Amino acid sequence: MSSVDPTATAVGLEVLRRGGNAVDAAVAVAATLGVTEPFSAGIGGGGFFVYYDARSGKVSTLDGRETAPRSMTSTAFVNPATGLPYAFQEARVSGISAGVPGTLATWDTALHRWGKRSLATNLRPAADVARRGFTVDQTFATQVSDNAAAFSQFTPTAALFLPGGQPPAVGSTLRNPDLAATYDLVARRGIDAFYGGEVGRDIVQAVQHPPVAASPALPWQYEIRPGGMTLADLRAYEVRRPAPTHMVYRGYDVYGMATPSSGGSTVGEALNILEHSNLGTLDRTQALHRYLEASALAFADRNRYVGDYTPRPLLDALLTDGFAAERACQIDPLHAATKPVLPGVPDGRYDACATATGGASTDFGKSTTNLTVADKWGNVVEYTLTIEQIGGNGIVVPGRGFLLNNELTDFNFTNTQGTADDPNLPGPGKRPRSSMAPTIVLQDGRPFLALGSPGGSTIVTTVLQILVNRIDLGMTLPEALAAPRATQRNTAAVVAEPAFIAGPGTALGALGHTFTPMAEIGAATAIEFLPRGKLLACAEPVRRGTGSAGTVHGGSR
Repeated sequence: MSSVDPTATAVGLEVLRRGGNAVDAAVAVAATLGVTEPFSAGIGGGGFFVYYDARSGKVSTLDGRETAPRSMTSTAFVNPATGLPYAFQEARVSGISAGVPGTLATWDTALHRWGKRSLATNLRPAADVARRGFTVDQTFATQVSDNAAAFSQFTPTAALFLPGGQPPAVGSTLRNPDLAATYDLVARRGIDAFYGGEVGRDIVQAVQHPPVAASPALPWQYEIRPGGMTLADLRAYEVRRPAPTHMVYRGYDVYGMATPSSGGSTVGEALNILEHSNLGTLDRTQALHRYLEASALAFADRNRYVGDYTPRPLLDALLTDGFAAERACQIDPLHAATKPVLPGVPDGRYDACATATGGASTDFGKSTTNLTVADKWGNVVEYTLTIEQIGGNGIVVPGRGFLLNNELTDFNFTNTQGTADDPNLPGPGKRPRSSMAPTIVLQDGRPFLALGSPGGSTIVTTVLQILVNRIDLGMTLPEALAAPRATQRNTAAVVAEPAFIAGPGTALGALGHTFTPMAEIGAATAIEFLPRGKLLACAEPVRRGTGSAGTVHGGSR
């Protein structure tokens, strides 16, 4: 069991000790993260759930992504007065950005399909944590401080997270009785209380009439705009059950999420491209050079082709060996390509080095969390959930204790693809493209690795780099998670952690790579499945204030 938070991990381990399975533990942990990591996840958001069933040997996925209201148009993030797109923070801190949440429906669906315990039972530990409170750490306090101006604009948000007008002190206890009561209500009445009941009515009211403070403690430069979500939108929400993406990398079966996530297709395409190089025999500089170049090529194709309505045959075409060969020939071992590179043409003809037209897009979101669970029966859950930006759209639903997401800002505000169609423009009932990449890897039909990470569009490269580190570069799983990271998302410069720039970045610079520093990239959780039924559960040793991993029998890391 591995998550970013020790309280949540402890809850999950206790569920497993008491006979719950991986799905039960995943839901209990996710609900607890909604208390202790409320700026990254919660019932006001959504996510993607990947499940390996030991009995059937089958990998299944649940798409619990947030959905645009039926009133949303392709110009939702364009200011009608100017004809220009809103600034990101103007779009984010508003009712416009909130999508219909999918998290509770995901939990309910997963438990009905695969769980052993009821939703009510699995919500109880999180409700208890919300009632008794938890100790505020430096990461929590910093996230409040970074959001202080946005949080100050809304009366219920300021009351919960800015007591006395200040972020809570490190070491203090933060309680959330409203969230505990919301969990209790859902436990008694089921998710209909949320999707159309009294909680739903409060959500709609908060979206349509944001609870703006009469005299905010801090200024905000933008108008806070209402959104168009209705109770009918909430009632219409459905969890989708797409087939997972699948490709084979050096004999391992790699399963991930299909659209509206781009995680499965982009990680998979990059691995297919890398399979044309024997990374294990190359020096570190060449291996990392090809990792960066493959990432850029896969992101070019992601930006051009992947969105909620991408036809499945097109998505599958991005994962074919023939298309990967066509893209791999773009990599020059001696020189980094000028970025952005052009997308390929996944038309099944596989003309050598063919390219198409299209531009790039930018993803702002970083507020995500991830958890990994395996049980004694051999079932595995990899689950990534989010409210998009750290702090979501800044609006705590009055009396309910949870933040709303700003997931709809994951749509492109205007067409990013020139004369071509943009697959990620807003639309009624549409789900924005995501980079979440919960991944399960099988070896000979049995689990080998399960992993995932937060980090917006850096999720894709974090998962990809960990896989390359573990499978190709001979690192142990703890080493693969701890290694310095770099992310190339088809941008002019590689974004990298300082240790990466100071280390392999020096030699990579001689090949033409340039770097922009970022303090931390990702915050992964993972489990490796060892011989004789043993598990190695891993979390970050440093990033995001460290993670927490453990097993019911044996030690923790």
